[in-house]
Amino acid sequence: MIRNERVGTGISKIDKLISGGFKKNSVNLVVGNAGSGKTTLAMQYLVDGLKKGEAGIYITFDENKEKLYDDFAEFGWELERFERMGLLKFLEYTPEQVRSLVSEGGGTLDVLVSQMNAKRIVVDSISSFSMLFINEITKRESSLGLFELFGKWGCTAVLTGQASDVNADEIESDFAFEVDSIIALHHFKKNGKRERALEILKMRGTKIPEKTMQMGISNKGITVEPNKIVSK
Repeated sequence: MIRNERVGTGISKIDKLISGGFKKNSVNLVVGNAGSGKTTLAMQYLVDGLKKGEAGIYITFDENKEKLYDDFAEFGWELERFERMGLLKFLEYTPEQVRSLVSEGGGTLDVLVSQMNAKRIVVDSISSFSMLFINEITKRESSLGLFELFGKWGCTAVLTGQASDVNADEIESDFAFEVDSIIALHHFKKNGKRERALEILKMRGTKIPEKTMQMGISNKGITVEPNKIVSK
């Protein structure tokens, strides 16, 4: 049964705290300010699946493929190799193109997911998509339409979203009730130096740690120290 199945986040110490990872077929939002590590966490999630032979799709509105692949090569993530193997597809879309795909019930993306048998999908960032809509009702309808596509495909999705540290508890209110989990990444200055932290704000059907945990970015990606609590 899907109900209790889990999909690894790519961060083993986090998985141990949340019953093994994200719920299968769930929609998960990762938010934070610029430079907090949102894109890194999203790609780390995909790479976790790629290493297990699970195909994944990365949809971006802002990132350049060559630059991103080059940056992540520093972590030992061989994204070009996974792409050649047919396990990874990197798609540079405009928000308008995604809106059209949603209205078409998936369109060409529906075919691609089926051909690849994709299990994981990333949208970087959902904030760019939401900016298309002036009317709150159409924004919510289109977002729900996108989330329904993920469910139809049987994919576990990670979305990134922009948020300031100041409003960390109110981040992405447009999607807060629709998504299954929200992870906040914090990047702030304290006592003259930069600190990183990770906080799980919400995860349906899962007991979560009620603390803000120390986070780092090493030569292998994002790391978290659950026993080291961070305060601003």
